[in-house]
Amino acid sequence: MAWVTWRQHRLTLIGVPGLLGALAVYLLIAGLRSHRAYAALIACRPAGSPGCGNLGAGFSSTYWTQADIVLIFLNLAPALIGAFAGAPVLARELETGTYRYAWTQGVGRERWTIAKLALLAATVTAAAGALSQLFAWFFQPFLGQENLTVLAASVFGTRGIAFAAWTLAAFAIGALAGLLIRRIVPAMAVTLGAYAGLALATRVFLRERYLPAVVTSNPDFSSRPGTGGSPWVLRTWFTGPGGRVTSQPAIDRLLRAYQPGGRSAQAPAANDLARVLAQHGYTQHASYIPVSRFWPMQLIEGGWLLALSVLLIAVTVWLVRRAA
Repeated sequence: MAWVTWRQHRLTLIGVPGLLGALAVYLLIAGLRSHRAYAALIACRPAGSPGCGNLGAGFSSTYWTQADIVLIFLNLAPALIGAFAGAPVLARELETGTYRYAWTQGVGRERWTIAKLALLAATVTAAAGALSQLFAWFFQPFLGQENLTVLAASVFGTRGIAFAAWTLAAFAIGALAGLLIRRIVPAMAVTLGAYAGLALATRVFLRERYLPAVVTSNPDFSSRPGTGGSPWVLRTWFTGPGGRVTSQPAIDRLLRAYQPGGRSAQAPAANDLARVLAQHGYTQHASYIPVSRFWPMQLIEGGWLLALSVLLIAVTVWLVRRAA
């Protein structure tokens, strides 16, 4: 079955690792350049001088544009792999009718399905996992320079084990969609839609609930400029005298009264804001996820995605086994 899978799917087995390998070469070359430029930027003194400011602006305009494009592609890559590599695995056999021959051989339809899915899933997952490690190194300078954090929605899924787990889940979704729909193009569309829905639900509702959030009233809890280690702030609110929650319009009126002439064009600095609020008996609270929870959250997300992938593949095999 390994030879049969290779003969039937060699384009996928070569194309996906080849494409990701080409991207890895680009990341290596571009990463060496951006790391050298970032080292020169952080060594520039004095940091607030016009020369250092121009150096920082040049770094962002030159290297951040490239890094942002790669970041967008990596967020889309699992869905594309699921649609173009996962959906056709079974849908092609069913659409062309060749399953009537393939499923009646001595190897059996169940073993035939398991062998195909296992080899293809292992290949695309391993390639994705290797690429994500290289991307984490490539993207490191932009975390501090662009004031990003590894817990940001667009960054978290491209690092650690999450990228490989999302790729495996997308492949499993595609394989099941191809079996159920039995047409390649509709199965690809359903795979993209199902993956987008799962990813959106994870980012908006699920990820922030992996671990209990930390609540603080310390205004300096996120003051780690230029490190890329900023926490993920979930929400902020204010309490007034007596500990009652205060609405944002009331806080805005207080700030307008604080500013000279009642003008609202220039907002007070963070320290001034905290001082003004404290003088009037108001306290700002924040709920956040500290960056130290990155790896526990990676393990949680990777674990449930792996369980989901195994379940989807098991359902696919079971449906093939019961197919008339």
